[in-house]
Amino acid sequence: MEPQLPYGVTDGVATIVICQPAKRNAMTEEMWRSLPPILDELAVDPAVRALVLTGAGGTFCAGADISTLSGPPGTVEATQELSVRAEEALAAFPKPTLAVVRGHCVGGGCQLAAACDLRFADEDALFGVTPAKLGIIYPESSTRRLVSLVGPATAKYLLFSGELIDAARALRTGLVDEVWAPDALDARVAEFTEILTARSQLTQAAAKDFSAGRSDRAEHWSALARGTGETAEGVAAFLEHRPPRFPWPSPPVA
Repeated sequence: MEPQLPYGVTDGVATIVICQPAKRNAMTEEMWRSLPPILDELAVDPAVRALVLTGAGGTFCAGADISTLSGPPGTVEATQELSVRAEEALAAFPKPTLAVVRGHCVGGGCQLAAACDLRFADEDALFGVTPAKLGIIYPESSTRRLVSLVGPATAKYLLFSGELIDAARALRTGLVDEVWAPDALDARVAEFTEILTARSQLTQAAAKDFSAGRSDRAEHWSALARGTGETAEGVAAFLEHRPPRFPWPSPPVA
């Protein structure tokens, strides 16, 4: 059986592919369970400077595999615990993460996309958070992340109704950052990830820390910037009109 979350690294960019085409890339328990170890491996790989999460074929992820939720009492809660662990592992990944969305990005798929730093979509993408259609309580941490991303009004619209919204509305509400024609999306992703891998990992890691509310780490990052020579190299490159060669190979996980 082919792996359902195949991944690889090319030119500094790790790509993880959600792959269960027969069910529009719905996430099984095993897929939820396997994502955090993959992220742990990629986080400490010095060759990785950014991460892309996408889906196989013409869709991103249709959510949790509903066929796995019909077991004995507690099955839904156990699956949700796995999904939250995967979501939190993705949100905590120490390097820039980009969800590349085609087709449906629904339920658990939207949960994963929202845990990435940025989201690029094609014009045909559809987004939805659908637990209200199943009588399932959306996780508290996932709800807070959605609210922080799109605001309370849009989060309530998505959660209360379970309706799907198109890419244009997702862009207006802040659920996605860029929308492209289907035949232009890959080129834009390649262009943007090349930009990400050329920038200071130190700056990126500190920005992720501060965005997560860890304001007590300001001196930690300032000391690293001085000690690694990142700032000195960035300033020198600017003054010399050349691309910077940032020396810091990979941000620490802690």
